[in-house]
Amino acid sequence: MTDKKHWSEEVKAVQAVQLAFDLSSDIQRAFRVAAAMQDLNTSAMVRKVLQLPYRKKRIRPRLTVTLHDDDFEQLAQRYGLPADDRAAIRQKVADELSHFASTFVADQDNESA
Repeated sequence: MTDKKHWSEEVKAVQAVQLAFDLSSDIQRAFRVAAAMQDLNTSAMVRKVLQLPYRKKRIRPRLTVTLHDDDFEQLAQRYGLPADDRAAIRQKVADELSHFASTFVADQDNESA
């Protein structure tokens, strides 16, 4: 038998209404940057500004990207790996993204100095 508390949370989720706002790219960028600087997702940042309850931390703090078969082929070629070794390609991509982030942070520190 399902847990009634869990079921009531599901009902609340179904009853929620998602709103979308057509705002200028500058406003959207401000929210994305403010959210990133506070380690929030954009939706949580909007809720914070509106003084509504929000999650203080991201549930799954991760970056996502959709890769197609031809993307894996290009990345495999770039990294000198077989195209079907997706785990190795994924690791190389993670390493490259990590390197970018550390370089980006270092560049930002140098610009502010």
